[in-house]
Amino acid sequence: MEIADQHSLKVIEDAAQALGANYHGKPVCSIGDAGCLSFFPTKNLGCFGDGGMVVTNDSEIAAKAKMLRVHGSRKKYYHELPGINSRLDAVQAAVLKVKLPYLSEWTKKRQEHAGLYNQLLTETKLIEKGLVRIPYTVKNCCHVYHQYTIAVKDRDRLQSYLKAQGVHTTVYYPLALHMQPVFSSLGYKPGDFPNSEQAANQVLSLPMFPELKEDEIKRAAALITNFFGDEAN
Repeated sequence: MEIADQHSLKVIEDAAQALGANYHGKPVCSIGDAGCLSFFPTKNLGCFGDGGMVVTNDSEIAAKAKMLRVHGSRKKYYHELPGINSRLDAVQAAVLKVKLPYLSEWTKKRQEHAGLYNQLLTETKLIEKGLVRIPYTVKNCCHVYHQYTIAVKDRDRLQSYLKAQGVHTTVYYPLALHMQPVFSSLGYKPGDFPNSEQAANQVLSLPMFPELKEDEIKRAAALITNFFGDEAN
């Protein structure tokens, strides 16, 4: 925000997976000029189909966002901007209204699950030996754990092993942005952004949802430990 202020820039927060998180007491979407939330069904607060929200305290941004969501018009059939059709329909809003009161409880459950994952994986020597990295929370910040994502050097083999044992995991996201086909004409090549590429090759999201059972977390952690065998001890 300091850099943006110095150069008269706008900051848009991507908080699609972070509803309920905060940074030094400030909720996500209250830091930048505008923030974007996702209500996709798998998100911490999800609707029945698809949906999202733009949050801002800037009246000009709010007015423009409202126009963009309905074909760039303020008055029906009169279009001032090239917009899109992106309105949250009443059914999705109704679902969200019912689920919203449960968000704090669901967030607490996610944090408890993450705490147990952290405890169990820390009790091994996987972290100490650099075989596994676990999520961390910055001081004075709140993590809502939309995903519980670890980083492992032998990611693909571990994922296959866990799948064979009935533990479902997901890779968010398998290809760094600069390596996406849509940007191939820009001339990027492997090694241009090594940290992004390393993350894409190592991240693995373990089961994480409010209804997750303690035994399921313990089993996943035990299987990860077993996968690494003697290296975990």
